[in-house]
Amino acid sequence: MTTTGIRGPAIFLAQFLDDTPPFDSLDTIARWAASQGYNGVQIPSSDPRCMDLELAAQSQTYCDELKGRCAEAGVEITELSTHLQGQLVAVHPACNELFDNFAPAHLHGKPRERTAWAIEQLHLAAKASQRLGLTAHATFSGALLWPFFYPFPQRPEGLVEEGFAELARRWRPILDAFDEAGVDLCFEIHPGEDLHDGATFERFLEAVDHHPRANILYDPSHLLLQQLDYLAFIDRYHERIGMFHVKDAEFRPDARSGVYGGYQGWIDRPGRFRSLGDGQVDFKSIFSKLTQYGYEGWAVLEWECCLKDAAQGAEEGARFIEEHLIRRAGRAFDDFAGAAPSLERNRRILGLPGDP
Repeated sequence: MTTTGIRGPAIFLAQFLDDTPPFDSLDTIARWAASQGYNGVQIPSSDPRCMDLELAAQSQTYCDELKGRCAEAGVEITELSTHLQGQLVAVHPACNELFDNFAPAHLHGKPRERTAWAIEQLHLAAKASQRLGLTAHATFSGALLWPFFYPFPQRPEGLVEEGFAELARRWRPILDAFDEAGVDLCFEIHPGEDLHDGATFERFLEAVDHHPRANILYDPSHLLLQQLDYLAFIDRYHERIGMFHVKDAEFRPDARSGVYGGYQGWIDRPGRFRSLGDGQVDFKSIFSKLTQYGYEGWAVLEWECCLKDAAQGAEEGARFIEEHLIRRAGRAFDDFAGAAPSLERNRRILGLPGDP
């Protein structure tokens, strides 16, 4: 495990949790993760097999126990996730029934109460993250505008602006709560969310007055599938990148379908998620750029693959991340050929008089 620069390997547990051992409890899945070579686990706060979010927000003793159980298993908690709850902060009515599954059963068919519950969940997550000593948190923005992402039929004037204004009204108090907790709120830039690319993130950032806690969970797979320049994305937004999901993907357009996918299943779509090393993402350049810009957060495997078994993807993923970690150089490679600093000598080399 590196001591400076990017930390890892870590693994997001959401896709692995199951009712079958060792994936049915935090203790057993943490031990499994450590056995695969992972040093950290990112925990979905919505899954009771891992944690009780409300209790974590209230009890320092409980949070200390969570950390202790993970440490005993051989891993540490990297971040908490509220992807499901964050999605419910803003839901267009067309998607209400689809997203009811993300909320407790007693809230199904009650979109207003569901939104209030989701917002409270984010406030709990801010406090729980603080008690766990974490500095970043993963979430989704939700979406009021996604049904209108393609400009046909023509969008009425002001629709997009009002959508982002409302999104900001809902998220600003949550961002303030995370600021009070000393935790960065990192939105995964993801299709299906109103924050799905750089342009939409910038709109949101402006709407929340460039809030210091409004940051990015960088996942290159979602950018590749939209055909964005995912390397230039780091150049442009590195100051706001607070988290990193290491997930691979490939894009293979043909005569039948392209970016939109033709309503096909994942295995038949031109854009597909793949296990690490099996797709087209240039991770060597990504790790280099993030290291160049001083990113010192975790590199977290998020496994989603339409072909490879999850266990194989996890086992290979730990080695893949480990092999891409870069320990920052402590000195310049040509220091050995340098000379002691001297203002007088520098001025002499420049042909200038001795005194400035």
